[in-house]
Amino acid sequence: MNLAVMKTGAANQDLITSMFTRYFSSRRKVLIISLLTGLFIALLCGGLQFFSSYHKRAVRFDNLIVDLRLYMESYFTELRTSVDQLQPMTLNRCEDVGSELTSRAAFSLNVRAFLLVKDKIAFCSSATGPMNTPLTDLVPEIDLKKPIDMALVPGTPMMPNKSAIVLWYRNPLVNDGGIFTSINLNLTPYLLYTARQDEFAAIALVVGNTAFSTYADHLLHTNELTTPPIRSTRIEELPLQINLYAEAWTREDLLFALLFGVICGISSAVVCYYLSMARANPRKEILTAIKQDQFYVVYQPVVDANDLKMTGVEVLMRWRHPGAGEIPPDAFINFAEAQKLIVPLTLHLFDLILRDAPMLKKRLPPGAKLGINIAPGHLHAESFKEDMRKFAASLPPNHFQVVLEITERNMLQHSEAARLFDWLHHEGFEVAIDDFGTGHSALIYLERFSMDYLKIDRGFVNTIGMETVTSPVLDAVITLARRLNMVTVAEGVETAEQAKWLREHGVNFLQGYWISRPMPLDALLTWQEDPGLSRE
Repeated sequence: MNLAVMKTGAANQDLITSMFTRYFSSRRKVLIISLLTGLFIALLCGGLQFFSSYHKRAVRFDNLIVDLRLYMESYFTELRTSVDQLQPMTLNRCEDVGSELTSRAAFSLNVRAFLLVKDKIAFCSSATGPMNTPLTDLVPEIDLKKPIDMALVPGTPMMPNKSAIVLWYRNPLVNDGGIFTSINLNLTPYLLYTARQDEFAAIALVVGNTAFSTYADHLLHTNELTTPPIRSTRIEELPLQINLYAEAWTREDLLFALLFGVICGISSAVVCYYLSMARANPRKEILTAIKQDQFYVVYQPVVDANDLKMTGVEVLMRWRHPGAGEIPPDAFINFAEAQKLIVPLTLHLFDLILRDAPMLKKRLPPGAKLGINIAPGHLHAESFKEDMRKFAASLPPNHFQVVLEITERNMLQHSEAARLFDWLHHEGFEVAIDDFGTGHSALIYLERFSMDYLKIDRGFVNTIGMETVTSPVLDAVITLARRLNMVTVAEGVETAEQAKWLREHGVNFLQGYWISRPMPLDALLTWQEDPGLSRE
């Protein structure tokens, strides 16, 4: 990983971009994940809202059916108390108890009439006075043998067109006798229903196979109640069932849950997208890598061409990503420059070098060259001069010679570069033009700027021993450097043949795999030059 502009042409840019894209989430991938997240949250929140509304309605159903049952039980308990007080009257004549019977009926809520029954004959009515009618003729559905019985009738003799509830309370002390009463059917449950009619569709009272419902103003057979009740309850000690009818959920509940889910889904998708893009942003990724110390440095020895003794090193940067592994330098350097992060990345490189400097001092001789790649984006930054002063002041004094390597294929601001190079020389730094010959303005650089070193690109070194179009260029480059009094450094030396040719043609320093690969500090401390190389 090199902090210089990497040695790739235009044909390599697509590869760099594709490699970086593999390491970090693409916009399309993030978009798809965000949409799926939004859909999941929408379904989750919408479902939770719907079931919350459903639960609240269920609780209201439960509460209302309980309230209605308690009310009805309370009413019939009071009615039973009144009937028990009337039971002794079945032993008397109607003329003796008729007025009291009428008075009791008048003050009993919703009671139409009380009838006294003895020997299955209704002999006294609170409404008509003395009578002599078999009770079975009045209400065939009533079973006189039961202690309590109930029926729904379409009407009574006094009110033939209005449905009623009729109740039979048997007197065990009288032969086939007891109290028969008729109750208005259109008030008590209906009033309870209408109090909360916005919640329910209907209510029904069911006795046997007969029902009275708010669906109709007349009695119905239970088969006509085709809709199953949402809640149902029975009155204690009475054959009376109360049914409540309603929709388990409403259209409004569904629409609200849908709207709530859509809002939550859209919000979560937007948040997820921006958070994911922020995390996948190369800028944040690089800053995080700096903070978490994912970058490290390696050193490639530079040796004297004559005796192959190490005279310095080139410092190269590497990035070990915890998820993607080793990130190619071409990828992160270019993106760092595009994201305006080359300055903090270079400063981090300085920190890493300063961390190793005490050990480097032990391995490298005094005056050893410390080659550091500087990108144009940092060279022309406002903080460049101050950054270089701080870095030089932090190094062990009078031991290292810092050589700034500038890649010539990156366009420099010519008007400023000359002044910068003069300043660098004044501050004790040396300047090298890196990868010479790969750019489009190499000769212009040499003519306009004062540089100390010319580093010959590996592309020219690889032509040694080959008859190619570019082979004569290497001779011209070496000759040009000699005339300009520039020190030459050959990069990418990989074979003994290349090293021999370069030494014979007066190249000053060699660098490449034939000498050594870039290595971490601990390996550099134990690395020894191979004396046998000089004889090859």
